[in-house]
Amino acid sequence: MTETESAAVDGGVSVADRLKAKALSLPLRPGVYIMSDKKGKVIYVGKAKKLKNRVSSYFQDSAAHSAKTRRMVARVHDFDTLITVSEFEALVLECSLIRRHRPRYNIKLKDGSGYPFIRLSPGEYPTLTVVNDNQLLKDGSRYFGPYGGWGISKTVIEALQAALRLPSCKRVFPRDLGKGRPCLQYHMNRCIGVCRGEVGAEAYNEKIRRAVLMMEGKTAGLCKELEAEMQAHAENLRFEAAAQARDELKSVEALSRRQIVVGGGAADTDVVAVVMGETRSCAVVLHYLDGNLMGRDAELSEETGESPEEFISAFVSQYYMTRKRIPRYVFLSHPAEDTDLLREAFAAKGMKTDFFLPRRGQKAELLKMAARNAEEEIERVTTREEKTRYLLSELQRILSLENPPERIESVDISNTGDSGRVGVMVCYKNGKPLKKAYRHFIIKNEDIKDDYHSMEEVLTRRFARLIKGEAGFDEAPDLLLVDGGSTHASMARRVLDGFSLSIPVFGMVKDDRHRTRAVVAPDGAEAAVTGVPGVFALVGQIQEETHRSALAFHQKQRSKFGSELDSIPGLGEKRRDALLLRFKSLKAVSAATPGELEAVLPKQVAVSVYNHFHYDETTP
Repeated sequence: MTETESAAVDGGVSVADRLKAKALSLPLRPGVYIMSDKKGKVIYVGKAKKLKNRVSSYFQDSAAHSAKTRRMVARVHDFDTLITVSEFEALVLECSLIRRHRPRYNIKLKDGSGYPFIRLSPGEYPTLTVVNDNQLLKDGSRYFGPYGGWGISKTVIEALQAALRLPSCKRVFPRDLGKGRPCLQYHMNRCIGVCRGEVGAEAYNEKIRRAVLMMEGKTAGLCKELEAEMQAHAENLRFEAAAQARDELKSVEALSRRQIVVGGGAADTDVVAVVMGETRSCAVVLHYLDGNLMGRDAELSEETGESPEEFISAFVSQYYMTRKRIPRYVFLSHPAEDTDLLREAFAAKGMKTDFFLPRRGQKAELLKMAARNAEEEIERVTTREEKTRYLLSELQRILSLENPPERIESVDISNTGDSGRVGVMVCYKNGKPLKKAYRHFIIKNEDIKDDYHSMEEVLTRRFARLIKGEAGFDEAPDLLLVDGGSTHASMARRVLDGFSLSIPVFGMVKDDRHRTRAVVAPDGAEAAVTGVPGVFALVGQIQEETHRSALAFHQKQRSKFGSELDSIPGLGEKRRDALLLRFKSLKAVSAATPGELEAVLPKQVAVSVYNHFHYDETTP
């Protein structure tokens, strides 16, 4: 629970103690528990085989809870329970209460109306429509499916109409035969024009028969029929009919290629995979019928921090308890705890379903495909801002900061041996580099020979300007990172303390392969960032960007120094570096006396350097 909630009292007793005592008084019987917040709003509904054990576990050591559970418990002000005869009855009641209250911390499914089917109506001119599984009638209609959603079902009908040139208008046959002019679809050769009254019921029903074959996944046999029909028309010189058969064959072949056929491994199967993303979790269900992928459902949850097993258990129960038609097999990416109870529930409806956890072969490949769909769904709906907020909140948690670090500054040093030392301060704002806030420093103290004291000078100059309120230095970071271990972090802490600044500071530590391994506090305590890939990538990116910027600035300074000296006879790279080591800057070299130059260079070269800066063209 949060500190605020834990401190709350009710009649002299803290909320946490009151809830814990209430939970311990519950019976060891199955039932449903209903958690509510201060306003009495239901925020979570759960079931338990033993209410006392399950409910009291929420108010024990919070370290064992998932992040989602900790957030939920922190908002619980009270709870109610309903005792049931069996765990099975508790499962049914739990699903009913979740549908009624739609609690924040339960998975929210988009639609509990069931799978849609395609209905082929009876009659002389049957039509194809989409219906839910609670609209199945025993009136002589045929039903195909189930499909993953209304959109998919309508797409299937539209594809069949386009491939077989079936009517897509709202006219009713035979009532509207010969009434009115044919529509544009007929003139564009996208419809056989039943409305004209020249296409009999027999020809129309042949088209419907072919549509049924395609919905049953028997496209290979249909293609053979169409190929034979095309050849027969050509042999009998009916070239227009042969061309129509050819076009229909191409359409059927193209449509069949859009189906993902998996053979007999998924005759009547749902493939369920869950993926726990950084900002959302997603469950994807792929529906297979007769080896064909018939549709897909994707359910997103904005709550993260629970395990895949917890998520899939909650999802599977709610998802299938709302369906009137259940597949014969269900493949799961992770174990779900209520599968035995679900089998019992389905058996009561006269349906048999088995759950499997495939780990290899074709079935495992289906689960991988479902997981990829879930990953893409999360990526599709997650904005860059959401990702950034998540990463910064996770960095806040890992480093135990008071707030997410929106502005992060990082410092590094670059040099050539003991000479030409420069420092750079890189700034990241909301997870992205803010290059206009980068600052560069040339080390002024010529006695400094190491990175430690160079960094100390850079930090002292940077935060002295912050205290003075100088433009470009007047915004304090929420987090300071320095390249190095606890020694460098401790030094940075002393600099900040000298200015009475309480900015959090950490060192960035690399492993043997020069990759960011951890961040370390001034007292030597390490905080591993590898556990959260996004945070690990962000810290590594900051460290690499700081190093790159420092190196680029150092090379720029060396280039400026060298370009002026390159034209002097006898001054090669080694002698130029010796000058840089001794005099630090081009200005100092130009101001040096011949004797000072001879301390570094041969006499003749020293004279050439001196003359280069002191030659007066007006001298005769």
